Amino acid sequence: MVDLAVLVLRLGLGVMFAAHGLQKAFGMFGGPGISGFSGFLSQLGFPAPLVWAYVAAYTELIGGLLLVLGISVRVSASFLLVLIAVATYKVHLSKGFFMQSGGIEYNLIIACACMALILIGPGKLSLFNKF
Repeated sequence: MVDLAVLVLRLGLGVMFAAHGLQKAFGMFGGPGISGFSGFLSQLGFPAPLVWAYVAAYTELIGGLLLVLGISVRVSASFLLVLIAVATYKVHLSKGFFMQSGGIEYNLIIACACMALILIGPGKLSLFNKF
């Protein structure tokens, strides 16, 4: 049952990150696209916001897809953990804890899920174990 639980965690987290990556990279699902996301990062004070927009968008997109497939799960989850930590610090921390005020609550759950995958790995139900 543990491997099934890890699969559920990987699929849920991976789909969520990949969908957010598609929003940021291509403007899908009502997202801002690279230019809109770059503008947002510029407002947050990021140097070279266009570069960081690409880095963040494709970290979410590729990292999420790798989680779904079960390939390089620990590495992908590590990059995604750093990404969510930066988002938490730059955007959500000043808004308190609860999600309804834009706080860190949701980000904390995502960070815990990433940490769990870093610790437990891909599980047996992954492409990583097939090749």
